[in-house]
Amino acid sequence: MAGVSLLCAAALLLLLAAGGAIPPPDEAARMARFVLHNCDWGALATLSAQEGSLSDGPPGPLGGSGVPYLYLTDMEISVQDLEINSNASLTVSLAQTPYCKKHKYDPQNPLCAHIIFCGTIVKVNDSEAGLAKKALFSRHPEMESWPKDHNWFFAKFNITNIWVLDYFGGLKIVTPEEYYSVKP
Repeated sequence: MAGVSLLCAAALLLLLAAGGAIPPPDEAARMARFVLHNCDWGALATLSAQEGSLSDGPPGPLGGSGVPYLYLTDMEISVQDLEINSNASLTVSLAQTPYCKKHKYDPQNPLCAHIIFCGTIVKVNDSEAGLAKKALFSRHPEMESWPKDHNWFFAKFNITNIWVLDYFGGLKIVTPEEYYSVKP
């Protein structure tokens, strides 16, 4: 038991050394928000696996809504899949940020946090399109110049389940209510 306490203390010191920016392992909802907000892309899985660009809002500590927005076209195979079945999963990892390399964590190390969201992908309505556009174009400015004849549209990921892997000992389950009630 002393070894586990020592490991927890060492992890806490590591987190504090990182400037306290990353939430501690006992705050799984904050970790999920933190990882999503700090990632610019994720792996999107429908019935066939595809990748998509995403954003939860402009970069910076106050920019994230927690809602994963996507910029899609009917030309994508994943969108064709979603027209039949809107269920999907989205995985984001701190492996795409400098954090894991800085701390010499292998991308498969649980300390290099991975978040898995499950839910459905739906087109945003007109009242939410401006928010989705700001969220995506603030992080991916070149999207605005993508070919107009591709009929791009904004969509969002309606989260139903969240799994957090940010420490040894297995996944943590976070409800959407817990997730949206915290800041990254």
